[in-house]
Amino acid sequence: MKSLLNLEELLMFALALFLFSRLDASWGLFALLFLAPDLSMIGYLINPRFGAWTYNLIHHKGLGITLYALGVLLVTPWLTFTGILLFAHSSLDRVFGYGLKHEDAFQNTHLGRIGR
Repeated sequence: MKSLLNLEELLMFALALFLFSRLDASWGLFALLFLAPDLSMIGYLINPRFGAWTYNLIHHKGLGITLYALGVLLVTPWLTFTGILLFAHSSLDRVFGYGLKHEDAFQNTHLGRIGR
C-alpha cells in the first residue's frame, strides 16, 4: 500500500510540474522558492499545537488547489504560481514520508512517525 501511495504522490508532483510548464514563469524562481513552504515550521517555536496548525495549513493540498483555481479564474499569475508551488511541494514531501503533523510532535504525521 505504501508504494501505491508514493506512486500516487509522485504522479501528483509530475502533474504540478506539467501545470507549471504551461505557465509563463521562471523555473529558477520555482526551484528557489520550492522549500519556502517549510518556513511554516516556524510555528513550532511557539508550541507544537500552533506549529502543527501552521504547517498543516500550508502543506494542505486543498490550499494549493484553491490558489491555483483562483489564479486561473482571476487571471492572476502569482496566485497560479503559488498554488502549483504549494501543491508540488506537498506532494513531494509526502513521497519522502513528510505528512501532515499531529499536534503532539513534529515527527508524528498522518503517514506515520518520521525517523527511527
